[in-house]
Amino acid sequence: MGYYRRHVFVCTNQRDGGRTCCAATGGDDAGAYLKDRMRALGLRGRGGVRVSTAGCLGRCGDGPVLVVYPEAIWYTFRSHQDLDEIVERHLCGGDPVARLQLADQ
Repeated sequence: MGYYRRHVFVCTNQRDGGRTCCAATGGDDAGAYLKDRMRALGLRGRGGVRVSTAGCLGRCGDGPVLVVYPEAIWYTFRSHQDLDEIVERHLCGGDPVARLQLADQ
């Protein structure tokens, strides 16, 4: 096992000119929310789950997006409830959330 059991990258990229981007569709909030959830659940640090914000992940039209490694599963989400489902089922339980996964896995 690596240092972290799972590593989550949340896109927080901001695009100019009103173009679709993850920052404008909830990416910034999602990154902070997930970091707080990992802290509250005691999952931060070695052997746990690392949440990192990232620049453009290249899927602006699908945003907001996040990707979970080592599985390389891409998600979109619309609410904290969606994020909670990803946390509970995938990050804690190891069961990816099919309904929130992006196509072209």
